[in-house]
Formats: sequence, structure tokens, C-alpha cells
Amino acid sequence: MAEYQTSAYVAKQLTTLGLEVCTDIAGTGIKAVLHTGRPGPTLMYRADMDGLPVQEQTGLAWASTHPGMMHACGHDAHMAMALGTATLLSSISDHLLGNMVFVFQPAEEGPGGAQPMIRAGVLDDPEVDEAFAFHLWPDLPLGVIGIRSGPLMAAMSRFQITILGRGGHAAMPHLCVDALDVGVQVVNALQRMVSRQISPLQPAVLTVASFQAGSTFNVIPDQAQLAGTTRTFDRETWASWAGRIEQIVSGVCNSMGAEYKLDFTSGFSPLVNDSGVAERMFRAAENVVPPEQIQAPEQTMGGEDMSFFLEKVPGCYVFLGIQDSRKAALHSPCFDFDESILSQGVELASNYAFQILGRK
Repeated sequence: MAEYQTSAYVAKQLTTLGLEVCTDIAGTGIKAVLHTGRPGPTLMYRADMDGLPVQEQTGLAWASTHPGMMHACGHDAHMAMALGTATLLSSISDHLLGNMVFVFQPAEEGPGGAQPMIRAGVLDDPEVDEAFAFHLWPDLPLGVIGIRSGPLMAAMSRFQITILGRGGHAAMPHLCVDALDVGVQVVNALQRMVSRQISPLQPAVLTVASFQAGSTFNVIPDQAQLAGTTRTFDRETWASWAGRIEQIVSGVCNSMGAEYKLDFTSGFSPLVNDSGVAERMFRAAENVVPPEQIQAPEQTMGGEDMSFFLEKVPGCYVFLGIQDSRKAALHSPCFDFDESILSQGVELASNYAFQILGRK
């Protein structure tokens, strides 16, 4: 929600193309519309804008100049491809029908900018009929286009648990309520949730990723702090996490004489690609790469708030392969990518848009 300079730059480029540009949507978001003046469908291309709180270590000439911030997830590439597509489609607008909407969204990495932009009306006036977006993907070989129908990315949630015990001398544990010990039992019980409460036919993940308790060797701590995340493709399971976690934490704490505070936040919903849109995207990809370079990628437990747009309108989220042994993974301080993927992304987006909006 602090993409001020980025937003200003993007808005300037879009205005230069003659698009109708609306800025400051849900903070720093942008909506730009290419009106053809002819009746037809409205297609939306979404690009995320935000970076990550990571200190860049690439050593590249174009490395981030902002301490502790970098584009470690390819969002700079996503914006570049969307701007490239806007440039190309603007130049052939006489051959198009309907409208092409470009949405530049803040805060995908958190807390999420899609829902605020939807509430601000980016899917209206003109009313969007279909939507799509791309993401660079190191798990696919360079140049491979990943298109999958149905669930692609998981629903994610996060939780924080504070265990409240009674501290004291390490030599006198019977006079204490050991918050660290209670926390250990909570972690163990939570880890069994997936294996014993969730169907083995339904992929699910619960991870406790942070555990803070105690500060020295001879003092039993009175508090323990736990934090973690849940992931699933199933909406019912996603809706059940908070109650399941509360039941376990409450039970363990009650049995051991401790109290607790639970802060649970439902994050992004499952990202589900529409089968019809995925099929049309596949046909567009066939105009860009050989058939062997179009693959159905594996589902991922990663989360993505493009899911909220796809709840409102049919659409497709596409992975663009950037796998290279010399390049680092997403969210790494050494992340970089082969920029040949940019022209491929523009070509794919333009082919898909022309398939939907092109004058017959």
C-alpha cells in the first residue's frame, strides 16, 4: 500500500497511450480503460505492483535503491508486460471491439489489494466479462507457459497464538504454569490436525513457523508466542480452520492450567481458473509457443489474491516459466529472471485479447 512512485510512473505511461486512467484506487491502485467505441465484451488484465521487505543482493546495475525493499517476486515483470500489452493493443485499437481494462493492483503480498479494488468498483463501468493475469514461475522451464483449469493456488490463512502461563524458577516447576511446555503441546496437537481431522483425499497444510518463549536458562517463561499459516484448496476446510485451531488450543491450555489469546486471519481464497477461459488461453498460447511448451503446472499451496477477481468473473491465472539454474527462487534476495519472458508475456496477452476482442 506504499507503491506511490511506481503508481505515478505507471499512470504516466498509460496516460501517454491515450487510455482513460483512474488513479488512487484503494490507495495506489490504477484502472486504465482502452475504449474502442464499438459494442463488445470487456476484458481485464491485472498486474500486481508491490515489492517485498527484502534487502536485494543481486549486485545488478538495476538493483533496488530502497534499503530493505526489492522486487523479489517478479511484479516488476508483471507491470512491464501489462504496459507492453497496453501499448500494442492501443496501436491496433481500430481492429478491436468492446473494452480492454488494465488494473495495476497494490499489496498482493499482503494485506491484499484485490478486495479493496473490487469494492471500489474496478469490475464495473464498463462491466468486466473476463479477467486474466500472469506470474513468473521458477518451477517451470524458461519459455514454458503453464495453464491449468480448476483450482491452481490454495486458500491461505494466518494465526498467532499467545500462551499465558505463570513463570518462575526453573528449579520449582511445580509452582509454575510453563508457557513453553504448553506451547510445545499446542504445536504437537496442531500438527496432528491435518493427519487426523482432514480427509487424506483433500490436500491441506498447517505450519507453525514461529515459536518464541523464554530468555534464559533458569527461568520458566510466563508467555509463549506462536505463529503459523494454513493452506487448502477446499472452501469448507478453509472456513473450518479457525474453529478447529481454537478447539485444540483451548483444550490443551485448559488441561494444563494456562490461558491463551488467538488471533486468526482468513487470507486469500482459493484461486480457481475457469475451464472455458483456460481453454481460450491455451489456444492463444498455441500461437506463441510450440505445443510442447504449454503445460498444466502442478497446483501450489501458495496464495494469490487474484482469486478474489476470479470469484466475481470467469478468468485464468497463468504461470510463465523462468527456470534457470543461475537464478534464485521467488522471494529470494538474489531473485532475477531472463527478460526474454517479457516479450513472450506481451505476445500471449495480446493474442488472448485479440481472440476475445478482435473484429471478425
